[in-house]
Amino acid sequence: MADNKKQDQDKDQYGVLLYYKYTTVPDLHSLLSFYQSNCSSLFLLGRVRLSSHGVNVTVGGTLSSLEKHIAAVKSISLFEGTDFKLASAHYPLNDKVARECGFTSLSIRIVKELVTFSSHPLLKAPDVSNAGNHLSAHEFHSVLQSAQQCVEKEGSTANGGLVVLDARNLYETRIGKFHMPTVETLDPGIRQYSDLPSWIDDNSDKLRGKRVLMYCTGGIRCEMASAYIRSKGVGFENVFQLFGGIQRYLEQFPDGGFFKGKNFVFDHRISVGSSDANILGACLLCGIPFDDYSTRCRCSYCRMLVLVCDSCQMNETAYVCELCQKHEKVAGLVQSTENSKPEETMPDSELACISSDTVFLSQLHQGHGADPPRKLRILCLHGFRQNASGFKGRTASLAKKLKNIAELVFIDGPHELPFIYQPCITIPQHDNASLFPLQEILPPKDNCKRKFAWLIAPDSSGRSETDWKVADGPFDPLQYQQQTEGFDVSVAYLRTIFSQEGPFDGLLGFSQGAAMAASVCALEGRLKGEINFKFAILCSGFAIQRADIKPGSINCPSLHIFGGGLGKDRQIANQASRDLASFFVEDSSVLIEHDCGHIIPTRHPYIDQIRGFLQRFL
Repeated sequence: MADNKKQDQDKDQYGVLLYYKYTTVPDLHSLLSFYQSNCSSLFLLGRVRLSSHGVNVTVGGTLSSLEKHIAAVKSISLFEGTDFKLASAHYPLNDKVARECGFTSLSIRIVKELVTFSSHPLLKAPDVSNAGNHLSAHEFHSVLQSAQQCVEKEGSTANGGLVVLDARNLYETRIGKFHMPTVETLDPGIRQYSDLPSWIDDNSDKLRGKRVLMYCTGGIRCEMASAYIRSKGVGFENVFQLFGGIQRYLEQFPDGGFFKGKNFVFDHRISVGSSDANILGACLLCGIPFDDYSTRCRCSYCRMLVLVCDSCQMNETAYVCELCQKHEKVAGLVQSTENSKPEETMPDSELACISSDTVFLSQLHQGHGADPPRKLRILCLHGFRQNASGFKGRTASLAKKLKNIAELVFIDGPHELPFIYQPCITIPQHDNASLFPLQEILPPKDNCKRKFAWLIAPDSSGRSETDWKVADGPFDPLQYQQQTEGFDVSVAYLRTIFSQEGPFDGLLGFSQGAAMAASVCALEGRLKGEINFKFAILCSGFAIQRADIKPGSINCPSLHIFGGGLGKDRQIANQASRDLASFFVEDSSVLIEHDCGHIIPTRHPYIDQIRGFLQRFL
């Protein structure tokens, strides 16, 4: 009787359930109805995210209710082989923590991605079927143990090229991580998971040719991240991930094994430790050992969680995280936002364009303590034989209609062109006279605005010292096909512009400027850290013929705007612009065809489509 009573009490104990499953969901709305009905009837609280690619679930309730939920989910064939992580826990006692973690209500939503892997909303997510090989907790431990033993016996080069990669955020790794003195461990130090692809791109040399062991809290983040690494091809094949994440590892190794500190979790428990009582974290301000996030202290700039001990909380109310300190942010210049809602977190893209603390403070004051939304900064590249002032005038209507969400920045191209003119026709002076040319009356060059280009013809000599040059012939609408030189000079010039005038969120190119912008998109990997942007708008563009650019190879969010059908744009043919669009990954590009000629249209519905594209990056 006593045993039965104890079992009943255990069933009524509170618990937390985590699981995910990547699988093709044929009927998403039926699955939504199942979760709404099942979770509500069992009084479960937490988060359920559904997509056409699977599910990601973190819910809490009594253990008996959670077990009933597991049984119901297992009866659906889609969930065969799912790893259900069920743990007993205390009831959510801290309303603030429970509210932030989503454990005061039930939230069931259909989403595009189960976890947001990239901050670029149009970038195609990697195929999770190409994810790294799963290692059980014991297999993962054995690999680390063998590597450590080899190094101890044979020296530091005997670990077989093994590296351990933590796929979590900085605030998680502060309080716990895998640590082996003899094995290289990589901590990206990222603010959010969507920053990981950029870190991988920037640090691919540390992963190429290595055996990469990845881990995260429960496993789902490693699925996408390992697939992304493996998609890089030769040299990136040997990627492995800890199945079930740190949670399963600590269940198998209660003393912590090679994991030191606590496992940060995204529910009201905040963190889960091992029997090892050592504290890995430290107070941000005084540096004493500390790993308690229960007070939910946050960075006053980016709103990332920070560790601040009880004593320091009494003396300070504004904090600056390690990442913002690198950008020379100062705690004393911002108001404390400790009581604000976590959903009001400032996007990372917003941080990058705050040039100084003084600017940040003035914005706070102007907005009566609230951040005004930051506009997107877009660098605009004009067409051939144009200039910044002329392009600015031609796009005045566009700038006006986008003024609430975007700032357009105009620059001249690096190649200055000579002034040219078409000679007048000749006419007879009298019936029997020979033909004489009309006297050319040309303005002084000082009265004319200089013209520039991004690409020039191979035989171009640039600007002449003489006032004017006679055109080689009548206007040729296909002249752009001969303008193939000067690309490297233009790229070096843009490096300087981004360094001195940046940052910029995107590029907008018109005609030859669009061809130049597209080529820069293709070189994004090589230019990382020098020319960084999130998207490109390519208007009346055409493709530069480069051997290293293949159809479907440019993975940058892009908006292509060009004349539709034959003759709508008399300078750049519809097919030329379509060919340019074909070099971009299809899922990452949006096409707008219009009937307005060789311009950027600003009437409805085109301007609405342009706004819709840009709003994804705000």
